[in-house]
Amino acid sequence: MSNKPCMEPLHAIETASIDELRALQLQRMKDSLNHAYSNSPAYKAKFDAHGVHPDDLHSLEDLAKFPFTGKSDLRDNYPFGMFAAPMEQIVRIHASSGTTGKPTVVGYTKEDIDVWADVVARSIRAAGGSAQDKIHVSYGYGLFTGGLGAHYGAERLGCAVIPMSGGQTEKQVQLIQDFDPDIIMVTPSYMLNLADEMERQRVDVSKLALRAGIFGAEPWTDAMRTDMQDRLGIDAIDIYGLSEVMGPGVAQECLALPVPCGAWQKSPVVVMT
Repeated sequence: MSNKPCMEPLHAIETASIDELRALQLQRMKDSLNHAYSNSPAYKAKFDAHGVHPDDLHSLEDLAKFPFTGKSDLRDNYPFGMFAAPMEQIVRIHASSGTTGKPTVVGYTKEDIDVWADVVARSIRAAGGSAQDKIHVSYGYGLFTGGLGAHYGAERLGCAVIPMSGGQTEKQVQLIQDFDPDIIMVTPSYMLNLADEMERQRVDVSKLALRAGIFGAEPWTDAMRTDMQDRLGIDAIDIYGLSEVMGPGVAQECLALPVPCGAWQKSPVVVMT
C-alpha cells in the first residue's frame, strides 16, 4: 500500500471496456478520414488515386483499404502541404532534424496542443506521477517535440517542471541533486550519460528523490532498462510517440494504476493515452 493520496477521478476512457474502446476508435477514425479528405488537397488526391472515400470505412478492419502516409508524402508536400487546417488556426510548428533529407513538418492547432498536454499528463500519471512531483525535463526544446510535449503535459498534471533541456551534463547532475526531482523525462541514451556523470561526481543516488524515468524519442533495449534501474534505483518507463500523430504521449508503459483510495499496483501493460 502506497502513502500516495487518492488521485483525481480517472477519465472514463481509462476504464473503458474493449468494446467501448473499439467504438470510440471507429468514430474517431471516421472523423479523422473525413477531416483529412475535406481539408487537405494532398490527402484527397491520395484517397482518390486509391479509389477510396472516407464513407468506405464501416469497421476498423476497413482501414486496410486506405493508403499509408509515409515520410515521402510529408517530404513531397514540404513544408505545409499536408496540413488539414488553415494557417490562421496553426499555433505551433514542429519539425524533424532532416538528417536524411527534408525535415518532416507538423502543425498544431490550439485544440491539438490541449489534447497533447492531456495525453502526456495521463502518461505521467501512468508512471505514478502526481501534482506533488517535480519533473526534470531533459528532452530538447525547440523544433523537436520532446521538450515542449513533456513540459506541457507535466504542467497539465500540476507538476513543478524543471525545463532543463539537453546538454550541460555536469550542471544537469548538480541540479538533480539540488532540486531533487521525483521524475526525469529524457532520452534513454542521455540518461546513461547522466548516470555516468553521477558516478564520476560520486553522487549517492540512494539519497535522491528520483524514483522514475520516462524515456522515449529513440529505441532502447531491455539491457539498457536493467542498467538504468540497477545503477539509479529508478523505474525505467517507455513513452511512445511520433510527431506525425501528435508526439510523445501516444502510448505509455503503465507502472502503477490507481484504484480507489490510493492502492497502487505494478502493471506491465502499455496504455494508449
